[in-house]
Amino acid sequence: MHGHRDAGRGTVTAGRHRWSRGSLAGLVVALVATAGCFVGGVSEPGAEEPAPRQPDSSASPGAEQTRADGTTSVAEFQQDVRDAQSIAERYWAQQFQASGQQFRPVRRVIPYQRGGEVTCGGQEIPRNNAVYCSAGDFIAYDVRWSVGAFRQVGDAFVFYLLGHEYAHAIQVRLGIRYSFTIQQELQADCMAGAYLGDSVRAKVLTLDEGDLDEFRDGLLAVGDDPDQPWFAEGSHGTAEQRTESFFRGYERSLAACGLG
Repeated sequence: MHGHRDAGRGTVTAGRHRWSRGSLAGLVVALVATAGCFVGGVSEPGAEEPAPRQPDSSASPGAEQTRADGTTSVAEFQQDVRDAQSIAERYWAQQFQASGQQFRPVRRVIPYQRGGEVTCGGQEIPRNNAVYCSAGDFIAYDVRWSVGAFRQVGDAFVFYLLGHEYAHAIQVRLGIRYSFTIQQELQADCMAGAYLGDSVRAKVLTLDEGDLDEFRDGLLAVGDDPDQPWFAEGSHGTAEQRTESFFRGYERSLAACGLG
């Protein structure tokens, strides 16, 4: 997957790595923590909240966190995060403008390395996680966990992860509140699919050959246990439900995500 963003002089291309089918076992381990990806309650849009407690360090992993062959560097990961954030902001700004609404970007995207290093509404965010915090309007992610998944999966992971968490921010801005976690999560998967599919159609993102199959394989690896009740707190949906929601949005855009 290649991400392009305006940089004043031409374009910047980020992410030159394909998902590896052999990485799926590691992907399961890497992504199960996203069951807590929407935390801190629901704030009213525009409400001022205390700034999140942030890491003391720069939260940049050391050289040992890069892949052994050196083809997936921390610098490339960081650039992909910036590109994914930039493209998501531009995408949602266009959607809001088209509907006559004012768009407000997420306040910040925060990398962290240790559990409790970042808090959301007084709640410590644990390791091995990525969350949208509505109480502070920020996205936070465990940088070591994320880089590890990036090394196993590739840049598509970064764009999906950022897209899913950004979708939660949009839900808050639109005042969308569901009774069950799974409803919120499957809609966010659909919205992430729409953001990626529309960006590909607009030639903002370019998929490499086989990327769609690899997206599908990755989504199949991160579903809830089939025995988990759909109404349980923290449920995200089965592999089939998550895959169907993502590709419904990818193929049919936001009209398929129940926003209207």
